Amino acid sequence: MILRQNRLKYRIVPFPEYRKYIYRKRLFIATLVMVCLVSFFSSVSIGTVTIPYSEVIKTLLGLSGSPRFQNIITNIRLPNALAALIAGSGLAISGAVMQSVIRNPLGSPFTLGISQAGAFGAAVAIIFAGSGVMQSTQAGAITVTNPFITIGWAFFMCVLSALIIVLIAKFYSTNPEVIVLCGVALGAAFSAGTMFLQYFADDVQLAAIVFWSFGDVGRADWTEVSIMAIVVVPGTLFFILNRWNYNAIEAGDETARGLGVRVEWVRILGMIVASLITAVIVSFLGIIAFVGLISPHMVRRFVGDDYRFVIPASCLSGAALLLVSDIAARIMLKPHVLPVAVLTSFIGAPLFLYLLLSKRIK
Repeated sequence: MILRQNRLKYRIVPFPEYRKYIYRKRLFIATLVMVCLVSFFSSVSIGTVTIPYSEVIKTLLGLSGSPRFQNIITNIRLPNALAALIAGSGLAISGAVMQSVIRNPLGSPFTLGISQAGAFGAAVAIIFAGSGVMQSTQAGAITVTNPFITIGWAFFMCVLSALIIVLIAKFYSTNPEVIVLCGVALGAAFSAGTMFLQYFADDVQLAAIVFWSFGDVGRADWTEVSIMAIVVVPGTLFFILNRWNYNAIEAGDETARGLGVRVEWVRILGMIVASLITAVIVSFLGIIAFVGLISPHMVRRFVGDDYRFVIPASCLSGAALLLVSDIAARIMLKPHVLPVAVLTSFIGAPLFLYLLLSKRIK
């Protein structure tokens, strides 16, 4: 550090190298912001009916425009784009925090079986509480009639899965491969439970569960977007406030305790909040795989392991990834719309194998 005199007082000025180091990270985050904005407007514009960007801007600003385009944007495209933005951010930041609190670079809601647990809980709510019904239109083929019951069951199962992972990491093994294998086992168990419920479901319930299991942002409406935002935004703020704690945990539990961090509470609360975010997203959109795993690793290559930058960069990259995937899913089989989870799985599976086999992942 360099001390410079200023009116008989001294202030600390970082080295030029450190300033450049921070500048690069901030520049990368600013670039992600621009990518998200472009992807968001493109998501509203591109689809079966292409809407000019001028009409999109007029509608978003409340100006007069084509009534047909305004109806499409307001009732279909804008909720879908916001759902992709919120879900991508929530899944990515949940994955980043899980990788920190269990000190496992392969942690994410999907690889640890938490998404599958939420799916099982939502299936229980659909069958036994009647919280999901089928409709005749493709745009809204399934509707969650009682979101609080669905979220409650999904959240309970997500927390149960998360606590099992935390206990295994604490008392048995912190080896990344062991924890991921435990997550695979939990995911298989909850998937089997979902199939068990499907076997005894009637035709309407079975159709609802099967269609709902195709993770997609196209089914979201304004109510579901609002509920997801109410959960994801405070959860993101909670993670940002704990960014220094996650940095301390990255250095090791003993080091974190020496710095005054209540490691167990930070770990448990982090997993609970991440599970709640995952539960809400899974309850409304189904399982969207690999976003929570790929996005944090993508940004770490540019911003390192400092959670001051990993958390906002993960949010932005997850949102951009899901927005771009949704756009691609719309135009690949045009006029048919492919569920976005199919595309994220095709993209995420080979990248997951690369991360698993790469020497960069210890």
